[in-house]
Amino acid sequence: MYPFFRSLLFHLDPETAHRLTLQLMRLGGKQPFFSILQALFSAPDRPVNAFGLRFKNPVGLAAGYDKDAVAIRGLSTLGFSHLEVGTVTPRPQPGNPLPRVFRLLEDEAVINRMGFPSRGSEFVQKRLNPSLRDGPVDKVVALLRRRRKKVPDRIQKGDVILGINLGKNKDTPNEEAVLDYLELLQCFAPYADYLAINISSPNTVGLRQLQGRRALEGLLTQLDAQRRLEEKRLEKRLPLLVKLAPDLTEGELNEALDVILGARMDGVIVTNTTLAREGLKSEHRGETGGLSGRPLRLRSEEVLRQTVGYIDGQIPVVSVGGIMAPEDAQRRLDLGATLIQLYTGLIYQGPGLVKRILAKH
Repeated sequence: MYPFFRSLLFHLDPETAHRLTLQLMRLGGKQPFFSILQALFSAPDRPVNAFGLRFKNPVGLAAGYDKDAVAIRGLSTLGFSHLEVGTVTPRPQPGNPLPRVFRLLEDEAVINRMGFPSRGSEFVQKRLNPSLRDGPVDKVVALLRRRRKKVPDRIQKGDVILGINLGKNKDTPNEEAVLDYLELLQCFAPYADYLAINISSPNTVGLRQLQGRRALEGLLTQLDAQRRLEEKRLEKRLPLLVKLAPDLTEGELNEALDVILGARMDGVIVTNTTLAREGLKSEHRGETGGLSGRPLRLRSEEVLRQTVGYIDGQIPVVSVGGIMAPEDAQRRLDLGATLIQLYTGLIYQGPGLVKRILAKH
């Protein structure tokens, strides 16, 4: 069924198709669609423990699909153990000019130069805490939030874990980037099961410079200190993960991992999109932006292999990038990933990919 639906979607430009599917998933969070989707995409549990949290399986949705947390209830029906929303910025920003997303059909890939389009922190907080809204309250989400506040250290059996991916505003200079991340950490500490620090998107000028040793040490040391204050205030764990680029050299990656371990981060996510373009066939191969999908698979696997070997079990590793089939997912787990995340694979293979992965895991 999905190949037919995909053929219709692929007649639309990529951003229009994305908005359409996101609104369909938002609708899927309402009854009776919620129950129907749960029945269609229910998958066996394959429990994983990481960051002090219990995941019902190792498969999650990568950041970038639901940037503003508008469809988390519908997305929770698709079999994911965790949803990473965002990237969220402190203030609303439109992102880069259109067109900024391109399908590379021959390569089963996507190039995007979105540039962190975000409705901003305040909007996302209202999505996650309906009591802050002026409009009708989503009773299910409100109940979920109240339960989390009552039992902040609960083991989340059966729950979809919520990660929030954080990024600085485009007009915030790198020297002041820590202020954006600190603000976001404080805003989302009450709502997130974990926070992901995004310093690796290629579409915000200068952002990847924050992966250098000195900048990264300054950023993560302050975030760790603020995280510990929030944990004490909220009486809950607040895992911090760092998302890295696939384009770092071996030495640069090892330096970043040293800092991540030294700053007492809880995990690392590898990888974001790549600037590499080797072997592409599509007419869109020359577009600027981050490349995702099948061409990223080998590089993402290599970075995972290096990261797992260097970290040597000290913290969990989340693998994302180029996972297009159940075999790709199993290979990441065999290479030592604790969790995996999908995005572009869903565009080409459909939402049933999660269920197929778990059926073979």
